[in-house]
Amino acid sequence: MSVFTSMLERDLRLAMRRWSEFATPLIFFVIISSLFPFALSPEVAALRAAGTGVLWIAALLSSLLALDGLFRTDMDDGSMEQLILSPASLGLLVFAKICAHWLVSGLPLILIAPVLALSFYLPPESLPTLMFALLLATPTLSALAAIGAALTVGLRSGGTLIGLLVLPLTAPVLIFGTRATDMAVHGESALGPLYLLGALAAFSLSLAPLASAAAIRVSVE
Repeated sequence: MSVFTSMLERDLRLAMRRWSEFATPLIFFVIISSLFPFALSPEVAALRAAGTGVLWIAALLSSLLALDGLFRTDMDDGSMEQLILSPASLGLLVFAKICAHWLVSGLPLILIAPVLALSFYLPPESLPTLMFALLLATPTLSALAAIGAALTVGLRSGGTLIGLLVLPLTAPVLIFGTRATDMAVHGESALGPLYLLGALAAFSLSLAPLASAAAIRVSVE
């Protein structure tokens, strides 16, 4: 477990040195979510009807902005070869990098989402469901980002290609997350969509490290 914590601490320290790169998705999420109320009708019903979809689409698109840097830096400076040759499991190291990516890009998004939801007049009682749905959805997005980044890490300009690969796979997350939040807004039980988001998170986090490790080995070779 010390290998996992060492890799996690290393990636978090590197992220703090390149804070502007990882702050961009959060800034994008705030700007997009803040501009939509100005473009929509000022009526409470209209803002509330559109707010759930706007928040989830903005969260999804903002999560795609930091994909290319997940493995790119390690590949450019030669660290990836050392990680492959190390006796530690490459899948475990990749899982640590996924966790670091989520802590830097996913967790701040979860914390700021309730503030932005109030601008769409979402009921306060629906905000815990929104945060919990994002808590289940963002690890899945980070896991999918790792697979896309690993598949394109050997390409010089793989940023656009990552989005094309990952975006279709995020449709279930968007559907279930929006549905859970919308049900909470209308006072209904959102357990069904939340269970599905949890299942997606468990499946993606168990598969993504292995698939990403295999794709990285192919890219390096």
